[in-house]
Amino acid sequence: MREKIHLYDHFTFKKIFRFVISPILMMLFTSIYWIVDGFFISNYVGASAFAGVNLIFPVVMIVACVGFMFGAGGAALVGKKLGQGDKEGANKTFSFVTYSTLVIGIILSLAFVFLVRPIAIGFASINSIQTSEEMINNATIYGQIMIGGVFLYVMQGYFHAFFSTNETSFVGFQFTLVSGLTNMLFDFLLIGVFKLGVVGAAIASLSGMLISAVGPFLFFRFAKGNLIRLGTPSWNYKDILKSMTNGSSEFVANVSGSIVTIVFNIQLLKYLGENGVSAYGIIAYVCFVFFSIFIGYSVGIAPVVAYNYGSGNKDEITSILGKSFLIILIAGTIMTSLSIALAWPLTYIFANDYPDLLELGTRAMRIYSVCYMLAGFSMFGSAFFTALNNGLISALISFCRTLIFQTSFVFVLPLLMGVDGIWVSIIFAEFFAMIMTISFIFFKRKKYGYKLKLVLK
Repeated sequence: MREKIHLYDHFTFKKIFRFVISPILMMLFTSIYWIVDGFFISNYVGASAFAGVNLIFPVVMIVACVGFMFGAGGAALVGKKLGQGDKEGANKTFSFVTYSTLVIGIILSLAFVFLVRPIAIGFASINSIQTSEEMINNATIYGQIMIGGVFLYVMQGYFHAFFSTNETSFVGFQFTLVSGLTNMLFDFLLIGVFKLGVVGAAIASLSGMLISAVGPFLFFRFAKGNLIRLGTPSWNYKDILKSMTNGSSEFVANVSGSIVTIVFNIQLLKYLGENGVSAYGIIAYVCFVFFSIFIGYSVGIAPVVAYNYGSGNKDEITSILGKSFLIILIAGTIMTSLSIALAWPLTYIFANDYPDLLELGTRAMRIYSVCYMLAGFSMFGSAFFTALNNGLISALISFCRTLIFQTSFVFVLPLLMGVDGIWVSIIFAEFFAMIMTISFIFFKRKKYGYKLKLVLK
């Protein structure tokens, strides 16, 4: 039996891979079952339904990202307390943030469910010639069901970070695996067999999320041997505020990313119509897979950084930082190469019956793929500063990467390059975000005591 890895260990490359593999698989498997949703919708329901789901999905993500915010921010705070030796305080903080996140998620579900159709109509009205009533109806039905149960999505995202803090990331992956398989099974039954369309897709997704929300709650409440556990909360409202500021980058990243998706869809409706939205939807599914690797790595390694920050082990932070940059560089290069090489078969999965969409999606994916060489640095950098309890810099990186850089370039470059400018915009945005991230890491090295060097051992 392999020796268990603890937060206080020295992390070699081997230990890093072992520690982050489960968080990566958690995020990877989550992204894959979203792709399965898209596969069944595009192949069994139709292009308008696929476009409608991709039109409204960013709104679902905006609401759900509250869970990622409290999860990342709360895990950084709890990890720091563990590093300081305050286990009781860590448990009380964990409990209070968990219960608060659940209540907030339920309130958001109730508040947003009635806004879905006006939002869908608003998006479509930007270019009504290029949209259809069928697309709007599919967006509305799917969105209302998903938003109605979005508190499950909130809690699913919330618990991801805490499994690594608890040194039980493989358990988190098991919940994600069962959740994903449930989603896939219901996709097959409700969409493929019973022909329930986008209603079936939404019910299938929420069924999987139920497992990933309730299961971890019971695990942290009742399982023995946990490093952190749910119990009596501290009722310290400063913990909520600190969790919000720590995790503000995750909130900003997800909200801004969803807004950017909306902006992309607006531009694509203008230049290409529903086919453009569908093509971007295909690219988004591939992005889910590749970006989930970076996100999983960042979520997995962040509690280690937070623990060593709390314990004052600056040498270990230096070691993790250098190793992470090398890992991200190699992984990003591999992702770009794979995406370019597999652009046609990946697009074919979703667009085999639509030749125009197949051609458009393949070209777009090959251009878009370059961004994978760059994106991992800013994703890791944002999580790195979250772990150091510096929510301001973390949020600034996420905000500029998405809302400033991506939004600016997606409006400007099409004027200079035509439709290709939409796809190229992501490359420019990720490049400037990478430069910004590396600059922050360089200038803050004295404040946090780490060094910029590669420690191979």
